[in-house]
Amino acid sequence: MPALMLQGTGSNVGKSMLVAGLCRAARRRGYSVAPFKPQNMSNNAAVTADGGEIGRAQALQARACGLEPITDMNPVLLKPESDIGAQVVLQGKRIATTQARDYAGLRPRLMQAVLESFARLRAAYDLVLVEGAGSPAEVNLRPRDIANMGFARAANVPVVLAGDIDRGGVIAQIVGTQAVMDAGDTEMVKGFLINKFRGDPTLFDDGYQMIAEHTGWRGFGVLPWFRDAHLLPAEDALDLPRRSRAEGLKVVCLALSRIANFDDLDPLAQEPGVALSMLPPGEAIPGDTDLVILPGSKSTRGDLAFLRAQGWDVDLAAHVRRGGHVLGICGGYQMLGRSISDPEGIEGPAGTDVGLGLLDVDTVMTAEKRLTRVRATHAASGLPLDGYEIHIGQTDGPDCARPFAMVDGAPDGAISVGGRITGSYLHGLFADDAFRARWLDGLGVARSDLRYEAKVDSVLDALADHMEQHLDVPGLLALAR
Repeated sequence: MPALMLQGTGSNVGKSMLVAGLCRAARRRGYSVAPFKPQNMSNNAAVTADGGEIGRAQALQARACGLEPITDMNPVLLKPESDIGAQVVLQGKRIATTQARDYAGLRPRLMQAVLESFARLRAAYDLVLVEGAGSPAEVNLRPRDIANMGFARAANVPVVLAGDIDRGGVIAQIVGTQAVMDAGDTEMVKGFLINKFRGDPTLFDDGYQMIAEHTGWRGFGVLPWFRDAHLLPAEDALDLPRRSRAEGLKVVCLALSRIANFDDLDPLAQEPGVALSMLPPGEAIPGDTDLVILPGSKSTRGDLAFLRAQGWDVDLAAHVRRGGHVLGICGGYQMLGRSISDPEGIEGPAGTDVGLGLLDVDTVMTAEKRLTRVRATHAASGLPLDGYEIHIGQTDGPDCARPFAMVDGAPDGAISVGGRITGSYLHGLFADDAFRARWLDGLGVARSDLRYEAKVDSVLDALADHMEQHLDVPGLLALAR
């Protein structure tokens, strides 16, 4: 079956969004279409229908296709745990934690799984739209590449190269990429497109022609900046806005060094009565903050040390003394307790760290990873909510007698005696409109008319319309055939 791969001149040039929009455009034409990314590096993961985990961007792309996400859509997921090491997730399951210098040794096993997953998708759908990772210009990585040209040539999939004009130097981005690639890789590239143009696109006509003349590649268009991109779930923490708006309930999320599953915040950021801020390292928690969120983390003990290095532990104590609220999700929940023990050294050196002590609970890391979608019941309101769990560790203690929710008859999370400190293992909870409205009402926020899931779908449709208007979408799909 046909396939097409979008690669980029660098990271964060908009490949994920482009594939999502093209998926929705192809679906509206009547194709059965599926997304695929051979290898992704992200701590923002989604739990799949088949009980594994993949990158959040591929889950969004699956949604654009009208599909439930499955592990074959992203067979290799790397989840950074330190500056030089990452957890390796293969076809949805953790297989190892490896240092960057040792990763090349896994390539044969990983490439085999990548091609197996791709073959299954190719057999099941009319069209597979593939997203590259990073850039094929990183030719020093080419001998062990499974994410860009290494995959494209092994699977014989044509490539279109996307450049990001917003960061500048887009002519050099595309022409330079061709210049450093070998002849065999260059032959796989059938065209280029320009993303994130601000202003009048006709002003780039000469530059567009220069790229075509220098490369000999076909141009598929110039895509103006898509203003609603921020309303789609973000995969890269760098894409999160510093502040959603100036007025409203002041919510501060701590930008931890290994922040994970931060798309939990997306529905809150869109609430008109909430002013959500991502607090960068080195800045103090503002004194007028109403709610502090400790998000998920891929390295809970490491990020607890990082939090203390910013002085945020002192700020949190002062925030609580002033009567402020705190919410910890997953790793953030674990940090709120009295202690975090990792006797087997699963997330780093074995040992125990003293927690923030805001909840009367203790956490012990275990080798077993809980990875599941759940239908929970909010303990305080009795409202149902959908979410997912993706964590290691077991948390127990007196405050667990006041759970946040019930999951399959078992308690989840903990709430402090005064009710202002809450912890939960549930991700994705704020996507449920009824629960979100009830929870925010408890913090004094008036109910809004936001329908989050419907909003995401409408933005995907708008993205497809935007691409249809400015790019040669029929030409791209014909290239896949």
